[in-house]
Amino acid sequence: MDRQSTIGFILIFIVLVVWMWLNSSKTPQQTQRDKIVNVKKDSAMVEKAAPTPAPATDTVMQPNAYGKYFSSRARGKEQIITIETELYRAQLSSKGGVIKTWELKNYQTWDGKPVQLVDYDHQGDLSVLLTTSDGRVINTHDLYFDVQAPETIIKRTGTFEFEIVFSLPASNGGMLIKRLKFHNGEYGFDEKIQFENLSSVVANYQYEVLWEHGIRYAERNSIEESNFAAGYAYAGGELTQIDATKIDQKEQKEISGAVNWVATRDKYFGIAMIPIDVVSEGAYLEGNRRAMPSNGALESYAISLKMPYKGGVSEGTAIKVFLGPLQHSILKSYNVGLENIMSLGWAWLVRPISEYIMLPIFLAIHSVVSNWGLVIIIFSILIKLALHPLSKKQMESMKKMQKLQPMMDEIREKYKDDPQRMNQAVMNLYKEYGVNPAGGCLPLLFQLPIMYALYAVFRGAIELRHSSFIWWIKDLSSPDVIYTLPFGIPIMGSEISGIALLMGVSMFIQSKQTVQDPRQKSMIWMMPIMMTLVFNSLPSGLNLYYAVFNVIGIVQQIFINKKHEDEPLRKVEPKKKNRGGIFKLAKDMPRLKK
Repeated sequence: MDRQSTIGFILIFIVLVVWMWLNSSKTPQQTQRDKIVNVKKDSAMVEKAAPTPAPATDTVMQPNAYGKYFSSRARGKEQIITIETELYRAQLSSKGGVIKTWELKNYQTWDGKPVQLVDYDHQGDLSVLLTTSDGRVINTHDLYFDVQAPETIIKRTGTFEFEIVFSLPASNGGMLIKRLKFHNGEYGFDEKIQFENLSSVVANYQYEVLWEHGIRYAERNSIEESNFAAGYAYAGGELTQIDATKIDQKEQKEISGAVNWVATRDKYFGIAMIPIDVVSEGAYLEGNRRAMPSNGALESYAISLKMPYKGGVSEGTAIKVFLGPLQHSILKSYNVGLENIMSLGWAWLVRPISEYIMLPIFLAIHSVVSNWGLVIIIFSILIKLALHPLSKKQMESMKKMQKLQPMMDEIREKYKDDPQRMNQAVMNLYKEYGVNPAGGCLPLLFQLPIMYALYAVFRGAIELRHSSFIWWIKDLSSPDVIYTLPFGIPIMGSEISGIALLMGVSMFIQSKQTVQDPRQKSMIWMMPIMMTLVFNSLPSGLNLYYAVFNVIGIVQQIFINKKHEDEPLRKVEPKKKNRGGIFKLAKDMPRLKK
């Protein structure tokens, strides 16, 4: 490994450390909004499965809080409608007309239970917030609706479509109606909100559709999941994001004007609300991060769409609600840019590589090879083949540098008291033998965007979630742990990754193959150790990619060494300057006689 390659690896190390540090950091109705973000009470609540709802009982609320129009609906009997499709199992409640539970049947939590997206500690989500003409801010979450449904337990497979209707009468004879229409093959439903004869009830010519309590966590590492959690609003082709990175400090954002959608997510799952037929008037985002036991963290995000109300006899809007996995093809199918909430790297450089190259290639290979570990190995080989011309030049350049080493030592000894002449002599030597001193760095620089893209894909792609490879490698999206130390090591932590160690060993062998300069002998072991420490906490899929990439590089270097072992150094012929333009024209002109 020459001096330039060493510098390149050091730069990559520094950039990686900075990258990981950056990725690990993270109105009139305001009185009601102060109650929006309510995080879970303790870490045990994050991990337990959704309980079976208690039998419906009569409940008495404080009627005065709802004024003269809705006080009669502060008490009632809760009815539960259960829906089961091929994709999810959900429960809807007449109390609030909300989604009480939403379990994804094809995904499990870290401890093997169905993924539950709704924070059932708050008795469901998806309500309407409005101000009434008697000065009350009404959140329909705690009001009792009448419900019409085909059955109390609805099971559907194949092609289906059915509707559940929640009705909330007002004392003036008007009605707030929520129609939820379910279709086959969708992670979500269409919600139509209707205001019938409520012009004298609804004030401020506006109401909000709320998802108040974020997403329930499903992963073992709450810090990692919190680092991905965020709230979003998409308007005019621009994505607005809030990220509550500080403990107990509320993040808020008001967006004015037409908003295409609002969403919230954790590491692998998301919830979004998309207006269909009426242009929204804005959005509101709010988030909070709370410390949890064992150095954990928990984030919760509230999202709302501000919808116009013109005071007509009958009016409303339709909203498409998504509750499901952050799978690129699913989000892309909505055709509203919802895939922008996926964490695929920097938008200006890394994301295009992740979204349009890495993911399609991975999915194409996976359509033939079922094991994701083998997919990564095949992908490593493809990338190595694609970079072969650059790698070949790099290795040949390094081989020439090794052969030039004795001559360079002579120059350094000769001009040891004159650094300027020494550097000039070394550059002349490079030029004389056609060696590019930066040749070892260029392939490394070209690999940086690929490495960042792979980091983003392996870290956030739901396709790799809980995907095992062989033996102890049970999840390619997280570090593979072969041993846990009783103490922590800076950067590395207390858990030791087997694939990261393998990658470090392969890097050590590569260094042994290339480092010949006695002054750089320390780099043979120093760089592999540094990179092992950095990669130890990265996804095992990424480490597997680089381990395979290095092993192929070792084999490639052996062939290059054999090919050029006995090849003598040859000086390159200096290129003759081609003087064109006016000089060529002058050459062809007839000369004047004296």
